Parts: sequence; C-alpha cells; structure tokens
Amino acid sequence: MLTYKGYHGNIEFDEKAGLFHGEVVDLRDVITFQGKSVDELQQAFRDSIDDYLDFCRQRGEDPDKPFTGRLTLRLPTEVHRSVYVRAKKEGKSLNEYISEKLSLAN
Repeated sequence: MLTYKGYHGNIEFDEKAGLFHGEVVDLRDVITFQGKSVDELQQAFRDSIDDYLDFCRQRGEDPDKPFTGRLTLRLPTEVHRSVYVRAKKEGKSLNEYISEKLSLAN
C-alpha cells in the first residue's frame, strides 16, 4: 500500500498487461494510477493525488478527506443493548467501548 499526503493507494499487478495499477482507497472520488515499474507507479500515485488536489482547488471545492473518524453502524437491537450494557459495566461510553474493541481487532 502506498501513502502520500494522508491518502492510501492499493496496488495490483496485471501480468497480461505487464504493469502495476492501483486506486486510492480512502475516498469517495475515484482516483487511479498505473506504472510499468515500482518507481513509475509511485510517481503516478503522487501525481494523481497532486492532480486531484489541484483540480479541487481550481473548482473551489474541498477535496474529499481520508476518513473522518465517524462510523455509522446498524446493529440488531439486542446486540446494541448488550454492547451498551457491557460498556456501562466497564464504566465507559458506548463509543469508548466500541473503539477499544475495534482497536484490539486491528
């Protein structure tokens, strides 16, 4: 995975075409890049991010930012209640409890 200016790119190799290609994974907008060598791929990734940021600037738009830290989650009522009760038993907010559990899974 490539990282540049807080954005992350996922990479695959297309054996038939003989080139690497990738996509920025943490945006709603679609940004792709490709290259025949690792150096070319890395430069294409950086250029694609810079082009995206310039394009947004020219249009007067805010670029899509990598994740905000907010997560909307739908759970069955009984699971929601159970997790809430466990959080309270540990003296934590629901958000603290879930964040802690997800961090452990990482």
